[in-house]
Amino acid sequence: MATETCYTIIHQDDSQEQPSLQELKTALEKGSEEAKIETMKRILVTMLNGDSLPQLLMQVIRFVMPSKNKQLKKLLHFYWEICPKTNSDGKLKQEMILVWYGIDIGDWAFHQSNDTTCSALFNQKTLIHPIFALYIDRFSNAIRNDLQHPNEYIRGATLRFLCKLREPELLEPLVPSCRLCLEHRHAYVRKNAVFAIYTIYKHFEYLIPDAPELIQSFLIAEGDQTCKRNAFVMLCNTSQARAVEYLNEVFDQVPNFDELLQMAVIELIRKDCRNNSVNRGKYIRCIFELLSAPSHSVKYEAATSLMALTHAPAAVKAAASCYIELIVKESDNNIKLIVLDRLDELREKHEHVLDDLVPDILRVLSSPDIEVRRKALRIALELVSNRNVQEVITLLKKELSKTLDQDYEKNNEYRQLLIQSIHSCAIKFSEVAANVVHVLMEFLGDSNNPSAVDVITFVREVVEKFPSLRTSILEKLLDTFMDVKSGKVFRGALWIVGEYCSEVQDIEEAWKQIRAGLGEIPILASEQKLLDEASKEDKPDESPEQKIQSTSSRRILADGTYATETAFSSNSSAMAKLEAVKSATKPPLRALILASDFFLGSVLASTLTKLVMRYTEISDDPARVNALRAEAMLIMASIIRVGQSQFAASPIDEDTYDRIMACMHALQEFSNDNTIKSIFLHDTKAALTRIVENEEKKAAAKRSKDKSAAAGQADDLISFRQFSKRNIGDETDEYELDLTRATGQTDPRDDLISKLSRVVQLTGFSDPVYAEAYVNVHQFDILLDVLIVNQTSETLQNLTLEFATLGDLKLVERPTQHNLAPHSVHSVKATIKVSSTEAGVIFGNIVYDGPGTSESNCVVMNDIHIDIMDYINPAYCNETQFRSMWSEFEWENKVNVNTNIADLRDYLNHIMKSTNMSCLTPEAALEGDCGFLSANMYARSIFGEDALANLSIEKQTDGAISGHVRIRSKTQGIALSLGDKITLAQKSAA
Repeated sequence: MATETCYTIIHQDDSQEQPSLQELKTALEKGSEEAKIETMKRILVTMLNGDSLPQLLMQVIRFVMPSKNKQLKKLLHFYWEICPKTNSDGKLKQEMILVWYGIDIGDWAFHQSNDTTCSALFNQKTLIHPIFALYIDRFSNAIRNDLQHPNEYIRGATLRFLCKLREPELLEPLVPSCRLCLEHRHAYVRKNAVFAIYTIYKHFEYLIPDAPELIQSFLIAEGDQTCKRNAFVMLCNTSQARAVEYLNEVFDQVPNFDELLQMAVIELIRKDCRNNSVNRGKYIRCIFELLSAPSHSVKYEAATSLMALTHAPAAVKAAASCYIELIVKESDNNIKLIVLDRLDELREKHEHVLDDLVPDILRVLSSPDIEVRRKALRIALELVSNRNVQEVITLLKKELSKTLDQDYEKNNEYRQLLIQSIHSCAIKFSEVAANVVHVLMEFLGDSNNPSAVDVITFVREVVEKFPSLRTSILEKLLDTFMDVKSGKVFRGALWIVGEYCSEVQDIEEAWKQIRAGLGEIPILASEQKLLDEASKEDKPDESPEQKIQSTSSRRILADGTYATETAFSSNSSAMAKLEAVKSATKPPLRALILASDFFLGSVLASTLTKLVMRYTEISDDPARVNALRAEAMLIMASIIRVGQSQFAASPIDEDTYDRIMACMHALQEFSNDNTIKSIFLHDTKAALTRIVENEEKKAAAKRSKDKSAAAGQADDLISFRQFSKRNIGDETDEYELDLTRATGQTDPRDDLISKLSRVVQLTGFSDPVYAEAYVNVHQFDILLDVLIVNQTSETLQNLTLEFATLGDLKLVERPTQHNLAPHSVHSVKATIKVSSTEAGVIFGNIVYDGPGTSESNCVVMNDIHIDIMDYINPAYCNETQFRSMWSEFEWENKVNVNTNIADLRDYLNHIMKSTNMSCLTPEAALEGDCGFLSANMYARSIFGEDALANLSIEKQTDGAISGHVRIRSKTQGIALSLGDKITLAQKSAA
């Protein structure tokens, strides 16, 4: 039996009262044409919702079929498509024979009541009885009439309707009319006639065995492009040899074909090349010509097919150029991203072939979408080499300069992306570092904090890796010192100054800029002076009564008597004056310290200490050395005093206080202790060197891993796709590969064992109806394949599965009613739409009518819990992005650690496996065993939702692990669901 077609409800207004069955019958019988149209629409919606309405079939036959209204005929075609045409035993209903043979309903009733042979004849589906011949002579076939209708629209619509029929008894008498429609003067009729014949031949070949020959003759004589395309598609799927024969005759005309016909030609070429390589050269030339077709769809398919036919460098470049042109000209951002993915796959397989196309790829940066720009930059950076790096840097610098003027919604994010890209190129190719470092340093004073932080990180790495550039970089850095606005950038700049200022002139210039950034020293005394001056100034128009204001209150004295207490206060409060002093314009370093950025103060103290120590080594002027030492200690003491005063936004923290005091003691004792000098002047710089070397090793290891993964060994197994559907190693047909991915067949979990593990039992074994469901989660859809078993010896009528959902789940269609024979088995499918990453629950019951009773029986089903892990995938983000999202996201869930896992790393790995999250903390930071472990984790859902987690644990003296996991996300659902998942994972590991 053919599988029933599934339908989706788009909208049904439940607020309006639904008409009864009798009202629908009356509207069909006595209503006007407009009333019948509205009634048919209501009937169709109700039937699509699961109620087949079999009682209306005769009314539709009697009162709708005779109508000549075009809209009503179209609705009637929809009705014939979805109405049940067979009985429960699979045999065609008697009423459908009336429809197809146009039998008058009154005559049928009369003859059926007077001739028992007629009734038997209906059941046998034969025309040997003379009554049927009489009916056919007297009443023309309704559907055949439409196939022979003078109006081309009615003919075409009827032919399209026939494509959806799967009953050979109904199709057999209509084949001659379909063949005649191939000769109709109108193309609309002919193109639908081709597909009607194709459908009949595909499902019931014996009804029209000469269809391929018929369509081949039609294709040769046809002039309309759409009709030719339909005929060509039929030949490709039914008689490929005939299609190839026709294609060989018209090869020169393919570039001038219609878009749809060109797509059909590409599909045939792709199929034929798998089995026949004789025409491969001719096919490749044809595909090359289609790369310049006006249609974007044809270009994309041609480029994809070209890569399946050949991997020659010229073909690879042509396909890549076609992809780039599509990305630049296409307006839809989703299409741009899809084609960029295809271009990235091409780059992985043919890396050095595409080096010359990097400037063309950077043309994609004209797109306004930030995701398109990000992906294009990533692909371009992978293709940068010594030959094209100068050109790439020039283009990136132009784009960076545009960000200063253009009005773009995500301008800051794009600027940061460009800076990171230039950083990557400059570090990889030393010859361009000097060319870009000074350009990027212009952005140190950028108000966009992340961009400026990326620049100072880049400058620090360049200074370490390229000693020849240090002098010019330090000079430029000191020139832009007063333009910096961010505390993070200041910290990086101060560290660079403290480590790499090695000459007397450089140290004195750096000292001068630091003093200019701090302003008058000591800070507390100068700020207090400003406050005192503001307190002395009174407005001249204020009277003494306005200046002084009294406040009275009653107090109880020691002897129990009452007394009045009066307090006098100034109208211009001291707090207002203090705020005015704080808000006054100040040098940048001073303003940040007064804003309680004491971390910057500790970095400044460390930098001053390094400068004094290095100046002592290279200077012969002890007086100047002592002066710098005293000034440095004064600045440090001033920072501490400010942190303890009313001028700071918040008091100084203990860590910063201890750090600054340690620097002061180091300045006091370093002349007598070389160890202190070594720590400040050598160890911190050596730490950066190790970090840079570690990053280079990681990048090299990643490149070697990618190359080793892409390389194929001589003794590797050959993948035969016909023998193993799950293997994706066959590259002969990328189109088939995409189709396999789209249908989810590449999922490694799609084996038999994993399918059995996803079967959920819905009812008990002792229930009258046993049900179990296979739950298949595929991105935004959940498909429930429910197996129903009638465990009774009675027929269960009108059996229905009623589902309901909790969470962001939505039932797409209601399962239809079924009659279940004794001990029979039936399968029902239901689709659930998912709209967000949140734990959902599907519940419901089974309702059916028992034999000999009007009451409905109900079996409650078990709940189906949807696992959030089906929507979450490991992802990666850098530290800056993680910190930004951590401070931005408002929902947090804290889970306490309670497990019997004894090893800290084992617990981290267990949590990562249970939550599908990736660890962002570098492996080097997790090495060793110190009894503590802190790691950041990150994941992203298929809906684009970010999930952050921080694991902080320690090992107790008794060997147990304690600590907590903090989860943050933008939505409450994902934070709570991940927390529940971690809690359950801990219990399962216990």
